Amino acid sequence: MSSAREHWDTAYDTKSVVERSWSSDAETSVRLITRYAPTRRESIVDVGAGASPLATRLVSAGYLDVTVVDISQRAIDEARTSSPMSTAVSWVCADVRTWEPERTFDVWHDRAVLHFLSDSVERAAYARLARRTVNGGGLLIVSCFAEDGPETCSGLPVARATHEQLSALFDDGFHVVEQFREAHVTPWGSEQPFNWLVLRRYPT
Repeated sequence: MSSAREHWDTAYDTKSVVERSWSSDAETSVRLITRYAPTRRESIVDVGAGASPLATRLVSAGYLDVTVVDISQRAIDEARTSSPMSTAVSWVCADVRTWEPERTFDVWHDRAVLHFLSDSVERAAYARLARRTVNGGGLLIVSCFAEDGPETCSGLPVARATHEQLSALFDDGFHVVEQFREAHVTPWGSEQPFNWLVLRRYPT
């Protein structure tokens, strides 16, 4: 686990924003969250957030309970330092593979973390964690490389997935409310196909 943390700390230390293939303006994430969790009273966790601006944008939109989780303390420090609203966000440095949250959330958001869990056992454990952590009636928003996406990212192997494979991973406890494909354009102009899934937790 520590080697993974070191890998991502190094990635954030040595690569500027324009050198990171995973950089995003979070536009799609904001659109989905505000559409499916519109009251602004929902609690939100952004898993594997890195230095994404999503948390700041959600606080700016009126959400009062936002948590950021990432394996890299460097990423968290960068996001916190760059955000004028950092005190309104809960920051957690943790590996999602071993994270044991002490609370539950109404919205679980993951853009581009799941595909780094290339081992089927880790992916199954991730799905179980999501079931335990998302409140009944809550949302799971997840995106990962599509079946024709890159085979590696940031020097690591990834597990690409179809919409059907993603929905099957979460079929115990969730049902799909929206799915779509999107081309992510990297800072240097190349396109990476992503599959997005929005799922609703069955009432508990």
